[in-house]
Amino acid sequence: MDSFRSKIIRFVVKNIASKGLSTNITPQAQRARLERLSIPYYYGFKYHRTPLNVAGIPAQWISSENADQEKVMLYFHGGAYTFGSPKTHGDLAIRLSRQCGVKVLIVDYRLAPEHPYPAAVDDATQAYVWLLDQGYNPNNIVIAGDSAGGGLTMATLINLRDKGYELPAAGVCLSPWADLSCSSESMTTLDKKDPFLSAQWLQEMAKLYIGAEDAQNPLISPVFGDLKNLPPIFIQVGSDEVLLDDSTRLEKNISAAGGEVILTVYPNMWHVWQIFSAIMPEARDALMEIGGFVNSKIDKAKRLRGVRKKEAVS
Repeated sequence: MDSFRSKIIRFVVKNIASKGLSTNITPQAQRARLERLSIPYYYGFKYHRTPLNVAGIPAQWISSENADQEKVMLYFHGGAYTFGSPKTHGDLAIRLSRQCGVKVLIVDYRLAPEHPYPAAVDDATQAYVWLLDQGYNPNNIVIAGDSAGGGLTMATLINLRDKGYELPAAGVCLSPWADLSCSSESMTTLDKKDPFLSAQWLQEMAKLYIGAEDAQNPLISPVFGDLKNLPPIFIQVGSDEVLLDDSTRLEKNISAAGGEVILTVYPNMWHVWQIFSAIMPEARDALMEIGGFVNSKIDKAKRLRGVRKKEAVS
């Protein structure tokens, strides 16, 4: 049964928050509005938030008091590739740091329409390479993101694999936007039910990011890509969002490629409900699930690395 708080928040999302996502409002105006509304919740724990420059890309280190300083979540915020920042998604990053016990590096990648594809993928890839250059072990890194950031997570993993880099321990996608051709069936079947996103708005935002490129380019729409030889992937999605089938298609295609993937569909939830983890039990449950996955995969990657080292020595 849905919590009382989730019902209240759903009402607010449907009747207030969704109004800010309009094709009649410029991406720059939507960007500024979300920045103004980004007010942090109360934290019952200590954390550190440090701005830095990552190979020319603005970013922030976020570290809760329990974070293992050797373990990193490289996080890509959502916002349809046109808005969002470490500020708008800072609260979620702080709580992920706490729940997963890792440092979070949240990257302020370049946004469309000023910087269309491949700017976001280039920045995301460079951020991961920067972590390797700083000496972080790939087995202690997880790449994660929500919405466009979830699609960017998959695109970055594909790009890193194809470029020959050692891949991280896992990937985590929250309500990923993984098909910018907007051809998933749920775009039509759930368009009226989704309390937040609309197919029309997503189609317009996709045009701003894609530009003259092919929407089925795997680094734009990972559902069309070769998904073999990727690290374990964890996906969360709400049952009531137009992007539901982006997640189910990703899960199906990863499985078909022989990969390890877990998909959790949360009943009656909307797009990136996890961002309300400070005040909503369903969102807290989702973060607990993410924490369990992240730590199990980092620990497994470290064990496998140890086994390979022993085999090499013998």
